[in-house]
Amino acid sequence: MRKLATSAFAGLAALGLATTSAVAEDEVVIGFAASYSGWMQAYSQPSTNAALIAIDDINAKGGLLGKQIKAVMADAKTDRVEGAKAGQQVLNEGAEMVAVDCDYDFGAPAALAAKNANKVAIFLCAESVLAGIQGVGKNAFSSSILAAVQGATIAEWGMKTKGWKTAYILLDTTIEYNKGICYGFDWMWREKLGLEILGHDVYLNNDASIAAQITRIKNLPTEPDIIMNCSYVPGGASALRQIRAAGINSALAGGSSMSGTYWLDSVPGLTGHYVPEQASIYGDDPRPEVEEFNKKYEARFGERPNSQYTYPGYLVVEMWARAVERAGTFDTDAVVAEMEKFKDEPFLIGTRTFTPTLHHQNYGPYLIVETTDGKPAVADSYTISEPVPMDVLFGKRYTYIAR
Repeated sequence: MRKLATSAFAGLAALGLATTSAVAEDEVVIGFAASYSGWMQAYSQPSTNAALIAIDDINAKGGLLGKQIKAVMADAKTDRVEGAKAGQQVLNEGAEMVAVDCDYDFGAPAALAAKNANKVAIFLCAESVLAGIQGVGKNAFSSSILAAVQGATIAEWGMKTKGWKTAYILLDTTIEYNKGICYGFDWMWREKLGLEILGHDVYLNNDASIAAQITRIKNLPTEPDIIMNCSYVPGGASALRQIRAAGINSALAGGSSMSGTYWLDSVPGLTGHYVPEQASIYGDDPRPEVEEFNKKYEARFGERPNSQYTYPGYLVVEMWARAVERAGTFDTDAVVAEMEKFKDEPFLIGTRTFTPTLHHQNYGPYLIVETTDGKPAVADSYTISEPVPMDVLFGKRYTYIAR
């Protein structure tokens, strides 16, 4: 388990015990009902760490409406049933807002607990459209950017800056997030740009081999300019390794799930790989405040952020606090109303827009990170020319082969 900023939490969570504590008059509580054990820890822990830094920053400036922000935590254990319990635990401890897991499926139970208590729930970095109004209710938001925007960003940027004209879509059908990446790419590439897709293919994240899919790519009359690999680690990395080992030289791209350096040793010398990232962990972010945050994170937790999924956690607190300040109250309905007024509102890692019908981002700014000889670096920045439509977000335009 990564280091947490609340010394009492680790022991209590390990025992699975609920805690109760009175909320002091000069405090306001934010609850973290997310996974600090199990595989979701890799996403929710760093994002929570970022949120704790945001709390420190606000408290150092005098707090929020004259109150110091207090964090309380409960481990959802990468388990839906435990997630519901964790949500209820932090609510019992007085949480005015609940931060939940970096995934809709695992975060929704805690978010629903917050909904039932009429409190705001914000997903730490979930990128499914269901992580908001559509899957939870009017008090639920996400701090990240939708998966479809990632695919659309790579498509439009690649055509405009790299001159890519042909593509092959390789979809890992294991989770809905992956499908969202491909939906966005497909929409932008074919419908908006009028470019050619040479083929679609599917695999599963735990497939040991994608030899059949690679054979179909190699049997094309010409290599595609870009292979869009909609997946996540480890299966996504395995697919990249096999594609390059087969001698295919097409540019490779993926969603933000393929960001970071922790998996690159499994694809030695990877070159020509592109992903959209909200901020850079590599020390080359064009915004000085991001590198300042990276250093602050390292000083606090003993390491730099290891993927772009760290940063949205800071926005969980930053967004809610700004809405509270503008509302002049912690009242949920008033805070939600202020968040729904955000229109290209600037935050640490870019802008956020919410409306009464969408509490997520169907467009937004991205850095384009290119990996060359195993080393990722920021190559460009890009924001798609128009928002991704709702029917694309829900995949209603596309039918991919089922496995």
